[in-house]
Amino acid sequence: MSTKTPGLRCAALIAFLACMLACGGGSNTTVNTPPPTPQTLRQAATAHGINVGAAADSQYLSDSGYATVLGSEYSQLQAENEMKFGIIHPGVSTYDFTGGDALVAFAQSHTMAVRGHTLVWHNEVPTWVTSGGYTAPQLSTILQDHITTVMQHYAGKVYGWDVVNEAFNDDGTLRDTIWYDQPGIGLAGLKTLYIEQALNWAHAADPSAKLYYNDYNAEPLDAKSDAIYAMAKDFKTRGVPLDGIGFQLHIDLTFDNPATLASLTSNFQRFAALGLELHITELDIRLQDSSSASLAAQAKLYGEIAAICVQQPSCKVFQTWGFTDKYSWIPGAFPGWGWALPFDANYQKKPAYTSILNAL
Repeated sequence: MSTKTPGLRCAALIAFLACMLACGGGSNTTVNTPPPTPQTLRQAATAHGINVGAAADSQYLSDSGYATVLGSEYSQLQAENEMKFGIIHPGVSTYDFTGGDALVAFAQSHTMAVRGHTLVWHNEVPTWVTSGGYTAPQLSTILQDHITTVMQHYAGKVYGWDVVNEAFNDDGTLRDTIWYDQPGIGLAGLKTLYIEQALNWAHAADPSAKLYYNDYNAEPLDAKSDAIYAMAKDFKTRGVPLDGIGFQLHIDLTFDNPATLASLTSNFQRFAALGLELHITELDIRLQDSSSASLAAQAKLYGEIAAICVQQPSCKVFQTWGFTDKYSWIPGAFPGWGWALPFDANYQKKPAYTSILNAL
């Protein structure tokens, strides 16, 4: 039998209490845990079944900052230019898939969806088409071959396409274009029949792809959105393959007023009621300066539009036209304007980023 002196017992008790405190014992101990990893846009959007996307260009993928942000923050990309007719089909029998393939490869390596843009548009048409003196039947063959070749090349890699882009004028009439009536593909004067033909060709080329019509200045209720709605309703009634509508949303701060936002919400609802997907495809909010007040106002509007998308179950894509001010098209297209995107030219998150994240 062993015995301990009072001094030894006291020392043992002190050692025991010290151990308890060091090991987290006692009711007043604070446990230090590492801060949570910040949520990304793609993580936030996934919870709502929304693809958060950005238009991208393969030439910038070598910029490490660009590639890092694109691959980590976004769940979808869309070729800003490299799948348009003039770039991808530069000669009569020549196709150049280099840029588009690079974007697809990047998307696949970062578990991103790819949205195709665009097959039929009045711009970016190569000179071999515009100056070729082709008849309407010849143009019909050219366009069908283009749609078929491009869509079959990307079948299983691109989930959906803006088949026709910007076919309407702001007053709701059809735009005069080489594909519609100058000379067109044989359907001049027959209103939206040429759009219907393009959709049918696209569906035949890749039956699994989703097919969209895309336009600008058709976001609120107006003559242009009325014309697009009438076309979409007709197509859905007759079984023409149309899966959704793309709303571009190249806007400025004047869009931020209650009447316009309510009109956007109502417009979305009527298209959704037709059973169509709604995609915000090219959103940017241009500013005339980068003051704190302007950036705050921009952030507010970005958040309001993101919230409208989240609250509309048929809104499946929230996509900006680029993501960094470094490569934005705005300064070139709108002299004196800029600062339109959620990341600045140094890939730092702007207030707009936080506002979008909070809305998602």
